[in-house]
Amino acid sequence: MGKNAGFRFIARHQDALQLGAALLFLVLVGGCAYVMGGPPAGLTPSATWLLVVATVVGVYMAMNIGANDVANNMGPAVGSGAITMGAALAVAALFEALGAIVAGGEVVNTIKSGIVDASRFADADTYVRVMLAALLAAALWLNLATALGAPVSTTHSIIGAITGAGIAAGGWGLINWHNVGSIALSWVLSPLMGGVLAAGFLYVIKRSVTYRSDRTAAARRVVPLLIGLMVWAYTTYMLLKGMGRLVTVDFLEALLAGAVLALGVWWLTRKSIARLASRQRSGKDGVNRLFTWPLVCSAALLSFAHGANDVANAVGPLAGIYEALQGGALAGSLVSPWWILLAGALGLSVGLVLYGAKLVRVVGREITELDNMRAYAIAMAVAITVIAASQLGIPVSTTHIAIGGVFGVGFLRELLKVNYARMEQTVFAGHQGEDQAAVRAYLARFEAAEVADKKRMLDDMKRRIRQRAAAHTESAVLDKSELKALKKVYRKEIVKRSAVMRIVAAWIVTVPASALLAAFLFYVVRAVLS
Repeated sequence: MGKNAGFRFIARHQDALQLGAALLFLVLVGGCAYVMGGPPAGLTPSATWLLVVATVVGVYMAMNIGANDVANNMGPAVGSGAITMGAALAVAALFEALGAIVAGGEVVNTIKSGIVDASRFADADTYVRVMLAALLAAALWLNLATALGAPVSTTHSIIGAITGAGIAAGGWGLINWHNVGSIALSWVLSPLMGGVLAAGFLYVIKRSVTYRSDRTAAARRVVPLLIGLMVWAYTTYMLLKGMGRLVTVDFLEALLAGAVLALGVWWLTRKSIARLASRQRSGKDGVNRLFTWPLVCSAALLSFAHGANDVANAVGPLAGIYEALQGGALAGSLVSPWWILLAGALGLSVGLVLYGAKLVRVVGREITELDNMRAYAIAMAVAITVIAASQLGIPVSTTHIAIGGVFGVGFLRELLKVNYARMEQTVFAGHQGEDQAAVRAYLARFEAAEVADKKRMLDDMKRRIRQRAAAHTESAVLDKSELKALKKVYRKEIVKRSAVMRIVAAWIVTVPASALLAAFLFYVVRAVLS
């Protein structure tokens, strides 16, 4: 079989090959669970097979986390063209696994914070059934969301599932509703904070670089500062969220360490950025190229932190099941055995390699058009929002922050496009009756002018329009209905409303859908295991 024929065969049978690889991986995981946690570890034959099933379900959950959540880390970088899809999947797979193995292993935060009061379960068997039903329900919901092209919060999925299975097992009083309420609040706060911050960062870049008449000189001065700011944000982010198992630092120490490293990076990159900027054309494309490596590095760090934190959504409940099957305490602070942690880490990587590309395309290309500057603004929004929220005690979703950032960038572009269209109409009206070549020349000067100069030129055009109106001369300014139609066209062009509605709808139903599914599956699991 020739090379081209091989590629055609893979393309034709891609779905079957992916499914086959996933099933083979799960079979191997089940075999490893039997060897590592079976009779040699003191379990009875029935408990051993239950552990095998739970491990397969837990790793299936990890695969779905990798398939869905990798889009938050790599989507903007891929959509902007900073990194190819294949390279993004490879980098994400490596750093997700590294984060899970090196810095992961803590129990899922919902168990530690008491979403379900494990001490109130009648026996360990009930606890095992709750966690098994929750893992399966969360994994199935994530699988469905990925198939529909909707990036959702994996943490919210497992929280909803544990809540639903817990209610089915022990009633409404088993749930800590204060924590559930805080999580529901984050549905609104996470995307809003991400959107506002991403739009703010992008506007700062536009005002300080792309709206300048000499973009090369502005880039030489501003881009090293922006890279230093990114280093500060991500160093602080990693120390607080990504390296918690390896090093313990408080908030001020993390801020200071980030600031010191950022200062060093700023100092070291000034001359190299200046050389790169001088070789680029004085335009947006040239400025965008200066953000390529910072974006790739930030995406890799996001993947590491994601692996360190979100692997617990799969292995935390699985570790609880393992402890319960061994006769351990149900309400303890559990640490995942190394083989469970490794299985979860590999599950993350296998899931994102096999199925992650679809959601990466959704986030990077199907909501709004992204370039390196816009992707930088989204990456900064994620880091800053997580840092701020963690200090305020607000539970936020990195998925919601990242997608909110994409929305914020897109809606800012809409606003700026419509605003610029209004300015163009003002220029046309101010030049009414003049030669078209003169109008085009003025528009070219207007587009290249500094922000302050644009304002002065617009004031001059408005003065001309008022003078013509006073002389009863017809104006060329668009009326309200025309402006509304123009705004609607730009909205459709820049932000796809269908993608927005699909994603927001999935966010809203994630917790209740996973809860209902988990409650149903709890009764199924109980009936099967009785």
